[in-house]
Amino acid sequence: MRTQLIRNFSIIAHIDHGKSTLADRLMQLTHTVSDRELHAQMLDSMDLEREKGVTIKASAVRMEYTAKDGKTYELNLIDTPGHVDFGYEVSRALKACEGALLVVDAAQGVEAQTLANLYLALEQDLEIIPVINKIDLLAARPDEVAQELEDLIGVDALDIPRVSAKDGTNIEAVLEAVIEQVPPPQGDPDAPTQALIFDSHYDPYKGVIAYVRVFNGRISKRSILRLMSTRVETEPLEIGVFSPAMQPVAELQAGDVGYVATGLKTVQECRVGDTFTLVEHPATVALPGFQPLKSMVFAGVYPAESEDYVLLRDALEKLQLNDASLNYQPETSQALGFGFRCGFLGLFHMEIIQERLEREYDLDLVFTAPSVEYQITLTDGEGILIDSPADLPDPNDIAEIREPWVEINIITPTEFIGTVMDQVTRRRGEFKNQEYLDRRRVQLSYYIPLTEILVDFYNDLKARTRGYASLDYHFHEYRAADMVKLDLLVAGQAVDALSIIVHTDQAYSKGQKLVSKMKSVIPRQQFDVAIQAAVGKRVISRANVKALRKNVLAKCYGGDVSRKRKLLEKQKKGKKRMKMIGSVQVPQEAFMAVLRLEDE
Repeated sequence: MRTQLIRNFSIIAHIDHGKSTLADRLMQLTHTVSDRELHAQMLDSMDLEREKGVTIKASAVRMEYTAKDGKTYELNLIDTPGHVDFGYEVSRALKACEGALLVVDAAQGVEAQTLANLYLALEQDLEIIPVINKIDLLAARPDEVAQELEDLIGVDALDIPRVSAKDGTNIEAVLEAVIEQVPPPQGDPDAPTQALIFDSHYDPYKGVIAYVRVFNGRISKRSILRLMSTRVETEPLEIGVFSPAMQPVAELQAGDVGYVATGLKTVQECRVGDTFTLVEHPATVALPGFQPLKSMVFAGVYPAESEDYVLLRDALEKLQLNDASLNYQPETSQALGFGFRCGFLGLFHMEIIQERLEREYDLDLVFTAPSVEYQITLTDGEGILIDSPADLPDPNDIAEIREPWVEINIITPTEFIGTVMDQVTRRRGEFKNQEYLDRRRVQLSYYIPLTEILVDFYNDLKARTRGYASLDYHFHEYRAADMVKLDLLVAGQAVDALSIIVHTDQAYSKGQKLVSKMKSVIPRQQFDVAIQAAVGKRVISRANVKALRKNVLAKCYGGDVSRKRKLLEKQKKGKKRMKMIGSVQVPQEAFMAVLRLEDE
């Protein structure tokens, strides 16, 4: 059978362990791309991916390789995103494979994201092939890392390929391991069609292009396809494979990985994890595991100049065409004017969207402090969801507030256990367990509120451990919490965009920090400006920005003191009137200061 010569596999790794470079070497060795066309990180199409050393968008490539047994095999490599925020996309990409290369840095060893992706692969029952990369580094310790992997997954340390993707050392051993150990795909080309969508992107001419793995049946250009969750029907404009550019073919059969140009106009109609089937002979059940993407982090996005609002709206529309996980809706702020409330998969996803908006669309933006989605039960029994402090109901109407908690796994050298535990405990973390990976490193597991790791948690962790710790997190549950809204008042007026939802125990300390920050960033006016932090009607912290004093006595070189007093009284009345009608402009730095509250 044709499928006996097909191998579908992916590469999983921690950030910057050499996943994309290894993919480059595999394509070079199989002559999928010529040396003239080859450039670094072929499968990473965005500048951001190259700069940050992390794959953001999944991609696929078909390679042909003649093995030592003389047979020519079709190898489908599905490259997975490399960050915890894209965990669902990783799970769908792994679902499309039968095996996975687990790439580990010879200098850094097993890290948190390595374990997270390994567990995802084991859940899908994939054949795991460990690979030790970067053996060319001076700090490389391949024997120790091989022993770590043997203890972790039970593969003999001597059988693990040791490679350098940078200079191409021992890459052929990886391809041979894939052919020997990854099982060929199972599937019946004559059964009702089932094809998994593991990623998609938008093309202005061909509509949504879905990346698919065909499990059963076949798809040809004349097929009328139906999406099993949305019930949308479409006739493909084109079907094909990645090599690595899109190359049209007549049909895709069971076991194949390729693409379908659907002609659909929005990515929401063609979601990652959904199943294609034929309208004529439909499958009775969809492939398991599909779930709608859920935003975990929310923030307000406003143009720095109000006339850029239309440009921001257009930019978000275009970004959403390629990224179905980005949600946005219009929002108005008294301080910032018109903008949008956006939902993101996580902090890294938010950072990527912010950078793309600023770079690709040349926009100057203000992002408000990120928040999470709270479940609120009102006194009348009604349940609501809110993701913005401005939407929090009156405290008298709230029976209970529940906040999202996540489980975090931190891998750190043993010498930093104390400082890491201190950091997590300060942020309301609950200890779960600790496990020694070897004599030098330990994995700490905690439950912690998601809101506590949103701002500067990762930077603080890296600073405390001199950059050696790694972090992975995933959603755990919602828990009841005593939360309050902390408002900031400038000259008696509440600035809605600076409101944050905090735990009652932290209200006073955070209020004090917020007021101190604001005092340093709000410019002095011609009158005293009061800055206050308040919970409800109760002011919990206050500071004054002193007035700029114009010397009205400068022109008085002598004369009676009553003349000077008259001028000072006139100035006093003018300042009083100015304070009544004057408005204070809150600068952009003030909104960024909220994000840096933990620095002090």
